[in-house]
Amino acid sequence: MKTFLGFQKGINLGGWLSQSIETTKEYYDTFITEQDIKDIAAMGLDHVRLPVDYTMIEDEEGNAIEEGFAYIDNCIQWCKNAGLKMLLDMHNTFGYTFDPLEKGDKEIFFHSEDLQKRFYAMWDRISARYAAYNDMMAYELLNEVVSRNVVEEWNDIIEKAVAVIRKNAPETYIVFGGVCYNSVGTVPLLRQPVDDHIVFTFHCYEPMIFTHQSAYWVDNMPQDLKVEYPGPVEEYAKLTKMLPPELAGSVNDKGIERFDDKFFEQIFTPALETAAKFDVPLYCGEYGVIDKADGESTVRWLKDINTVFVKYGIGRALWNYKEKDFGITDPHLADIRDEMEKYL
Repeated sequence: MKTFLGFQKGINLGGWLSQSIETTKEYYDTFITEQDIKDIAAMGLDHVRLPVDYTMIEDEEGNAIEEGFAYIDNCIQWCKNAGLKMLLDMHNTFGYTFDPLEKGDKEIFFHSEDLQKRFYAMWDRISARYAAYNDMMAYELLNEVVSRNVVEEWNDIIEKAVAVIRKNAPETYIVFGGVCYNSVGTVPLLRQPVDDHIVFTFHCYEPMIFTHQSAYWVDNMPQDLKVEYPGPVEEYAKLTKMLPPELAGSVNDKGIERFDDKFFEQIFTPALETAAKFDVPLYCGEYGVIDKADGESTVRWLKDINTVFVKYGIGRALWNYKEKDFGITDPHLADIRDEMEKYL
């Protein structure tokens, strides 16, 4: 299996150009600066994953917003100055969002030719603009596909989007994952890549009942829930029953005996086998633990998942650098930050 060179140890810049709590120029100018990129490089990381909402770079008619593109341009230059690579992740697109707080049809995009044409046009513009940065930049087509019902439709869209990008950027790495919120278990549903500059991605917040304990955006999640890691499989399974089925994850899978690095190796195995079969790098674009968890449990979880990342050469980007309920630089993690950085 190939390794995603230069994208082995990274971190997300969520909350800046995507899922922003403000939409003012002052916010965008100050939330992430060049100093943050320097600090990330000082952590020993090699890249950032930059989530971007389409509304930053396009108006409702699909016209380019230069002010939004300027922030991406700046981040590219900051990364070049710091010796980092950058993965540009389209966090949502016109007609589609994964965000559970934004209710609505999560499948219409996958059945609408008009919405898909808009998607291809957006990637045509992005890839034409940044083709010259293929040595330090990669593209992620779409953050998370929620519904399991659109597997073939999503595979069709992937192939068409890749063809559009290849007209402008024949050697830039293109990253995409499966369905069910980019579940690692759906990587085997992806088709064989059309060229050798493709990367399969997934997200891992397993077990969800631990990493998302007390999360206000998760349906049926008690706001006072406290869960330690590792914990008894039976207890995790019992607690997980309160979550929506699509968020249950692998806790109830056969053969899960305990939570440690062997758990992650077990749930990653089908994705690893698929990546090896197609000789494609594997990348975990998001993983992390909510700020409601205790620090010692967070470190133990990071150590276990990192053990498997390193063993199999899986590139990864922690969620998140700053705020968004997961920020590694937030004050509540000050006492364990040095320990956490060992396992990024």
